[in-house]
Amino acid sequence: MRSLWLGVLVCAAMFVACGDDGSDSATRPSGGSSSNLVSLATPCKTETEDNCEYGELVDGRDGQVYKTVSIGTQIWMAQNLNYETANSYCYNDNASNCIKYGRLYTWAAAMDSAGTWSANGEGCGDGKTCLERNPVRGVCPEGWHLPSKDEWETLFTAVDGKSTAGTKLKSTSGWNRNGNGTDDFSFSALPAGKRYGSDGYYSNAGDYAYFWSATEWTGNFAYNMYLYYDGASWSVIVKYYGYSVRCLKDDP
Repeated sequence: MRSLWLGVLVCAAMFVACGDDGSDSATRPSGGSSSNLVSLATPCKTETEDNCEYGELVDGRDGQVYKTVSIGTQIWMAQNLNYETANSYCYNDNASNCIKYGRLYTWAAAMDSAGTWSANGEGCGDGKTCLERNPVRGVCPEGWHLPSKDEWETLFTAVDGKSTAGTKLKSTSGWNRNGNGTDDFSFSALPAGKRYGSDGYYSNAGDYAYFWSATEWTGNFAYNMYLYYDGASWSVIVKYYGYSVRCLKDDP
């Protein structure tokens, strides 16, 4: 577990606390966000009714079809991305988990650091200071992009804050220890777990949903959002971990 010890040493050197889930992360305050002006969205899904505004996204690269959903002023993929690219993985290296959860991407893969699809995230790899230009298409289909930290905050504000966002955004099944959500907005977050960098070790499927943002913290760390229990939280994590990707529709 070399990468875990490396993360511990990095956290100690930076005088920050590692995340409660044992990852190579440093928990940080969310800071200010323009999302403070966002109006609350109305829950659109209950056990008996579904009035959410859905759409469909066809990824022209591989033909995969994804459900989309409108939440407040944003349109999100309602499923995790499952586009196969270098440095993307199926949980436990089992192809059936890609069908179930989507793929787990390193931050460089999520940002498309190779510049295959756009130049906005080109060069944003591990150990490099990123000069991303938002929106960053990254690994997302054309017309969609990897959400920035502020865009995730906009979502949290629309669903009435991070303290209850876990419950409202999580799927109604698939979570361990009575962790299922109410999925009030049909975001349907799944507990896809994560991949530990170069060690190739997987953990936390069934317990945590981790998502990359397009926002860097340092050359070795980027912001990620995770859902566990009732809330949503931020941490900064080493870029070589494998996390899920949810794409956000570009502004018209």
